[in-house]
Parts: sequence; structure tokens; C-alpha cells
Amino acid sequence: MAMTLHFESVIAASPIIIDGIILTIELSASAIIGGTALALLLVGTKSLAPKYVGWLVDAYVELMRNTPFLVQLFMIFFGLPLVGMRMTGVQAALLAMTLNLGAYSTEIIRAGVDSIHKSQIEAGLSLAFSRLQVFRYVVLMPAIGRVWPALSSQFVLMLLASSICSFISVPELSGAAALVEQRTFRSFEVYIIVTVTYLIMALTLKLFLAWLGRWLFVGISMNAASGEKG
Repeated sequence: MAMTLHFESVIAASPIIIDGIILTIELSASAIIGGTALALLLVGTKSLAPKYVGWLVDAYVELMRNTPFLVQLFMIFFGLPLVGMRMTGVQAALLAMTLNLGAYSTEIIRAGVDSIHKSQIEAGLSLAFSRLQVFRYVVLMPAIGRVWPALSSQFVLMLLASSICSFISVPELSGAAALVEQRTFRSFEVYIIVTVTYLIMALTLKLFLAWLGRWLFVGISMNAASGEKG
């Protein structure tokens, strides 16, 4: 028996899918910005603050990296209202994505910071830089440049993980697809479109991040490479 695909009803519901794509992009972009900012703050705190503060950072990172994102999402969406912190599904999704990405990005950036040779730090200190200035001007940018491919991959994974937010009725792409499926009863056609859309978004983000990395870090990478050879 031949299978026949009918996309007409799915295409008719395309405004729902387009709204889901827009929300997915907004959530992912906001989480990438927020998660990266959080990671930079935590890496700086771990590098500059007393050791016991670093232990708290490590505890947060291990908690987020060793529990499922879905569980984290449920804990935020269903748990925080119990202590008086009520939020919408979109707000809970953004908070969960930011905290999750922040933990993974912290570990990635920390690896980059650890790769910076101590002689570079000592050179900065010998120029009467403060520890904060050394971290900001000598350590941070070269460290991010070295781990940018891994960081970029984590950003793409976060974009794809946004689909999990449909479990709390967030109408991002997967949530919108479920709604269209319920209305049209064309499951296969809907998820063909969704699969292709996720693929396009992921590849587009990957190419954009690769271009951004070349623009931001090409000079740093060349200087780091020449320094290592020396």
C-alpha cells in the first residue's frame, strides 16, 4: 500500500508554525546571551573569589550538568510557584535554558582559562595589572577563542533542546507542531516540516557562530599559536 503525503492542511496552518519558529529563535538567542553572561560571571568568580565560593560554583555546575534538562524545567515551572515565584511557561523555559547553558558554558570556558600559560598571567601581573585586569585583558578573550568551537556546539545543542519546553505547553516550534498535528491529523507531514526547519536553524546558527568566531578570535588565535611556538 503506497503512502500518500498531503501537506495542504499543514501549509494552511503555517502561521502557527511560523510563530513557533520565532519563539524558538527568541528563546534560544536570549538563553545564549544570558547563559554566556552567567558563565563568564561564574568563571570570573571562581578565578578571583575565595576558594569556598568556587566550591559553590562547582556545586551548581555539577548539579546542572548531571540532571536532565526536563527535570530542571519541571522543577522551575512546578516548583518555584510553591515558594511564591510564579511565572509563565515562556519565562520558566527561558530561565531553565539559561541556567542549563550557563553551567555547561562555565565548564567549557573554565577549560579555556586553564589552558592559558601561567607566564602570560605573570607578565600581566608584572605590569602592575590587578587580578581582575589580568583576567579581563590577558586571560578571558584568548581562553574563549580556544574553546569557541565547543562553545558554539553547546549553543546549537541548546537551540535543539528548546523543543523540550513544549512539555510545559510553551508554543515554540515543537509545541506549535503538536498543535498543528492535533488540528490536521497529519503527523508525518508535520514532523517532516519540523525536522527540516530544525536542521536549517541549527546549520544556520552553526555557520553564523563559525563566522563570528573567525571575526572575533582570528587575531587572538594567531597570537596564541605564535606564543606557544615561542
